[in-house]
Amino acid sequence: MRRAQSRARVYADVNVTRPKEYWDYESIAVQWGDQEDYEVIKKVGRGKYSEVFEGINVVNEQKCVIKILKPVKKKKIRREIKILQNLCGGPNIIKLLDIVRDPQSKTPSLIFEHVNNVDFKILYPMLSDMDIRFYIYELLVALEFSHSNGIMHRDVKPHNVMIDHEKRKLRLIDWGLAEFYHPGREYNVRVASRYFKGPELLVEMQEYDYSLDMWSLGCMFAGMIFRKEPFFHGQDNYDQLVKIAKVLGTDDLFAYIDKYGIALDHRYDSILGRHTKKPWSSFIKHENQHLVSHDAIDFLDHLLRYDHQERLTAEEAMQHPYFNPIRGMVPMRDSVQTNNTPAAASNNPNET
Repeated sequence: MRRAQSRARVYADVNVTRPKEYWDYESIAVQWGDQEDYEVIKKVGRGKYSEVFEGINVVNEQKCVIKILKPVKKKKIRREIKILQNLCGGPNIIKLLDIVRDPQSKTPSLIFEHVNNVDFKILYPMLSDMDIRFYIYELLVALEFSHSNGIMHRDVKPHNVMIDHEKRKLRLIDWGLAEFYHPGREYNVRVASRYFKGPELLVEMQEYDYSLDMWSLGCMFAGMIFRKEPFFHGQDNYDQLVKIAKVLGTDDLFAYIDKYGIALDHRYDSILGRHTKKPWSSFIKHENQHLVSHDAIDFLDHLLRYDHQERLTAEEAMQHPYFNPIRGMVPMRDSVQTNNTPAAASNNPNET
């Protein structure tokens, strides 16, 4: 049987039709700002590739976030900068304000707008049904903008969604794993965080697309409505697929790998077993029932699908009836132009 071709259902040719300089991040030249303009106040986080600080712009006394990059390939840094520049000004996308580097060590830092974030472990248990609808919709707005501009985030998770609950402001951050989508290209499957990795990553299907972000959003959403964080709690990448199979069943998993001609790693032979699909209603408990509705379950069911081509796109997700009660609460937005690059942008090959 001929294997199914995998191609994004939407925005497949966005980068094909744009000039090469839009997506060719290797040719980007960085225009460096002045590191002396910024001071670190306190450390707020760290990741595999960076350390993050709350800071201040000493020129205008505005708070900011300073992301000091650990030594990684220049190519990866260029990619993150190019993507941030392409998406700058987009709705609910964290805004890159400046790029600086230490004169001695040459360590680069990215300067971002400040968001008065409430840690998700504290915030999510406090959220009402309408709050969850509102913030998931706002996250979809960011993803739809990103996807429509040919970019997959590839690391959607609560840690990368900043929420200022007082201002009801959401920002999607950390574009360090984001990548441009080109149809037919095989991508690295070692992206995203374990609990939010799509099945395509776990079975090493490299021709994935924007729909990976929709799985990750589905995992986030399930965690929020069922008050079970993380929703799929694997001990390692192999166990992660087992945890998914215990909910979605193994029949649909085998249908998925057959459709795309995927050979499952032999390590799964002894650990996967056979499982029937679990009804979503089985996760309803006394403490989460006020967050779970028919529409919520239908919405979730159309995100958490093995077959990435069956998942809702960000635009389709925004049209789902689950969001009808909050449509009047969503801020009005002007149409946003892409490539609103900050001062730090430059395509002059003479600058490095």
